[in-house]
Amino acid sequence: MKKLKFILSGGGTGGHIYPAIAIANELKARFPEAEFLFVGASDKMEMQKVPQAGYKIEGLWIAGLQRKLTLQNMMFPFKLMSSLWKSRKIIRKFRPDVVIGTGGFASGPLLQAANSMNIPTVIQEQNSYPGITNKLLSKKANAICVAYENLERFFPKEKIVFTGNPVRQDLLEVETKREEGIAYFNLDSNKKTLLVLGGSLGARRVNQLIAKELDFLLESGVQVFWQCGKLYFDEYQHFNEKENVQVVAFIDRMDLIYAAADFVISRAGASSVSELCLVGKPTIFIPSPNVAEDHQTKNAKAIVDKNGAILLKENELDEKFETTFSDLISNEDLQQTLSQNIKKLAKPNATKDIVEEIKKLIK
Repeated sequence: MKKLKFILSGGGTGGHIYPAIAIANELKARFPEAEFLFVGASDKMEMQKVPQAGYKIEGLWIAGLQRKLTLQNMMFPFKLMSSLWKSRKIIRKFRPDVVIGTGGFASGPLLQAANSMNIPTVIQEQNSYPGITNKLLSKKANAICVAYENLERFFPKEKIVFTGNPVRQDLLEVETKREEGIAYFNLDSNKKTLLVLGGSLGARRVNQLIAKELDFLLESGVQVFWQCGKLYFDEYQHFNEKENVQVVAFIDRMDLIYAAADFVISRAGASSVSELCLVGKPTIFIPSPNVAEDHQTKNAKAIVDKNGAILLKENELDEKFETTFSDLISNEDLQQTLSQNIKKLAKPNATKDIVEEIKKLIK
């Protein structure tokens, strides 16, 4: 049997990179002899994260369009031409069987080039509201794996496969790891734990909220485990001096912190939402309003509409946060309802199902 080859592209944020790595890992488990190449944007975090996961990566000179007239926007046509040219060169040299895109700037030119060279392509769309790149690529793609229902208004209906988002496989058994998580993070087993997630880089408004409300949170009886992101760690690490507070830039064992947590406050990026569906903890989503097409609010609403979480917009935090949090931690029926409903939305076999779609395209 000939050696299979796969190119994967996705990046800019962890939300695009980690699904691509999860898909590569599953493909590798199925086809141990296969060769893999990642393609990313040359100045983004995928250039570090992908080699750390054990895969080769090539960078393209590409960036997104800004919303106002800037030098970057004037450079965009040149970057696009350069990236299309380099993508074709990479594809000719590597000769992949299938090309997989998980979103982000670099996946645009790469999949565009693959489509023009008649190589099968798969798009994995994490969000409930697709970005412009995937909408454009969908016309030529062979399969579009989605994580939310009702995306026919953006994509050709016959190509859509409802798989869910790839998530870390170690999150599938968090129920059995609670004691291990409490010990690993040195938490007090007699207190409830609030986990605050700001995303890989951090979320400024969420961090400001926690800093302002920390005394209120501690008075309500919880201990706070606060992932503030690497951009904000210097600003907030002094709160580690407080009792029952831990501030970290990054969490190395997500499975164990989810296992130890009783409540979660989180942004509503697609990967976080999919992980929280799997672990089923009562969650307050605070979506970032600063992302393309406001897709975090739409991701959160898809859960809230099924009574699986609470949604607070950034502009409501000052007036509503304290009452919302107090209501949640004092109402066990509400906690159970949210847990049960969010769990119903989990898709634990997403990565395997996506690889099944990829397998169908191997000639």
